[in-house]
Amino acid sequence: MSISHPAFFFRARLRQIQSRWRVYPRFHLADNSYVASLANKIKTHALGLGFHKVGITRTEPLKEEGARLFDWLDAGYHGEMAWMHRWAEKRVDPSEILPNAKSIVVVALNYFTPHEHQSPPGSGKISRYAWGDDYHDIVREKLNELVDRIKREDPAANARACVDTAPVMEKAWAVRAGLGWIGKSSNLITTDLGSWVFIGEVLLDIELDYDDEVVTDHCGTCTACLDTCPTGAIVEPYVVDARKCISYATIELRDEVLPVDFEGKMEGWLYGCDICQDVCPWNRFEQPTDETRFEPRNQETELALDRVLQFTPEEYAARFRKSAMKRTKLTGLQRNAGALNAETRN
Repeated sequence: MSISHPAFFFRARLRQIQSRWRVYPRFHLADNSYVASLANKIKTHALGLGFHKVGITRTEPLKEEGARLFDWLDAGYHGEMAWMHRWAEKRVDPSEILPNAKSIVVVALNYFTPHEHQSPPGSGKISRYAWGDDYHDIVREKLNELVDRIKREDPAANARACVDTAPVMEKAWAVRAGLGWIGKSSNLITTDLGSWVFIGEVLLDIELDYDDEVVTDHCGTCTACLDTCPTGAIVEPYVVDARKCISYATIELRDEVLPVDFEGKMEGWLYGCDICQDVCPWNRFEQPTDETRFEPRNQETELALDRVLQFTPEEYAARFRKSAMKRTKLTGLQRNAGALNAETRN
């Protein structure tokens, strides 16, 4: 490999990051008692704020996870998501986000609501995560409240609350904190809620008692997600090529038209795609969330394509204010609707 190759510099930087971290000594008994008590209080606060799962793990450079991230970037699987490259270093080193970070509290919030797509003719399906209010706002609100409660317990603690807009490898930390495992679809899967969860983190510069028990991979020989993906985006177990993913194409891609490879393969998806989650056997354990803000707006789990194509900027802004669907912008949503209309006619 040429030393000018981006992966060379990423991995060289990862070695530098690892070398500057030191192993902290074990606490004395009194300290152990304090950090265990504080960790339990933090978990109680998190659950009281409405999070459905919580775990705590020690922060350190993500050696194996970082190496896989760099391999994924080298393969170009991130497509046009340039920010994945731009913040790659921060993703593997929590101290780049919060100096002297020692602990990370990882939470999961169930967003499953017991509604289904009706898929009437001339409509486009919305991914379940975007049915209600923007999860970024909901998770961040709860995380900020959790930070406030942690500071009441330890006023000297410095904290940083993170949702997925921050450069954090949230699924990797969720695994380390014992919340679940990363499935072959690359989604975090939990044994009690399936994969219908949002993840959030609080980085702290204090030591805590840690959850060392990691949930083993329970995917076994199942390949339902690989077999069912209409575009073959899951190129091998645990590896997704975003460039082939319907979610990426309908949300992140800014091209004026969708790539020709998606023609005839959209399966009615206007915004996002849930196929790999819908077929996952672990989602038979799904449970309705108690967070009412995830209920579908106007009871809509899909939208009429002609209505989308006729949206004015003002109508679009009103319908999707404080919705995750504003991510794709009006031009992207109308592009998607046009592609689905063409697919229906063909």
